[in-house]
Amino acid sequence: MVINCKGELIDLTTPKVMGILNLTPDSFYDGGKYKDASIILNQVEKMLANGATFIDMGAYSSRPGAEHVEEELEMQRLLPILELILKNFPKTLISIDTFRSRLAVESLEMGAAMINDISAGNLDPSMFSTIAKYQVPYIMMHLKGTPQSMQKQAHYDDLIKDLLFYFSEKVNETTANKINDILIDPGFGFAKTTEQNYTLLNHLDLFQSFKVPVLIGLSRKSMIYKILETSPKEALNGTTSLHTIALMKGANILRVHDVKEAMECVKLVEALKANAL
Repeated sequence: MVINCKGELIDLTTPKVMGILNLTPDSFYDGGKYKDASIILNQVEKMLANGATFIDMGAYSSRPGAEHVEEELEMQRLLPILELILKNFPKTLISIDTFRSRLAVESLEMGAAMINDISAGNLDPSMFSTIAKYQVPYIMMHLKGTPQSMQKQAHYDDLIKDLLFYFSEKVNETTANKINDILIDPGFGFAKTTEQNYTLLNHLDLFQSFKVPVLIGLSRKSMIYKILETSPKEALNGTTSLHTIALMKGANILRVHDVKEAMECVKLVEALKANAL
């Protein structure tokens, strides 16, 4: 299972880690943390040194109930930092977390490697044609509504069947648009209750049926700290536990705040699989 990032073939048969770089002031865990250029570069360097294959940059908080961010502000937050990182770490494979095709175009022209779209094209009808033009890997997440309305839309006839149908349609649509490198993200925490998130994790292996890479974002989310009755800051151990389960069920990319711990999780699960009888 291989994706092409800027001419580099990335084999996802062995799972990879994507480090999160939030450029928003209100993200649920690290909002407002990365403002100064030196702090940003130190964090990127740390994530790369710890084994991150990708760095995922976002400037629009998609936490439940987050305020809407105008397109111009999202671009002002993200593009200068993208330029800064690529100037200092030119070989970095940067994923841009955006549902807006205009920002996708600007980022790809500057040297970003892939697009991570929480709406899978539903919030911008030009996104599919943009990805098709640039032929970059495209991550499609499951989301109902918007970040502002999604928690009111956690209603499903059958959660797993509904998500499988959703991705079946999306994979067919992107394939018809001649988008070659497709990845899917079931969207833990997006328009899903805590109980639904665990149902989804239980059935994560079913998403391998699409024969495309599966990315999961569980890092320090409320489905962990609510069960443990703690907080995002205290949710690393719980995150690692769920990462282990996700990897055993076929996850190909872990999108994480804590790269070192996620890499250790990957190495241990790979050792377990390699020595199965």
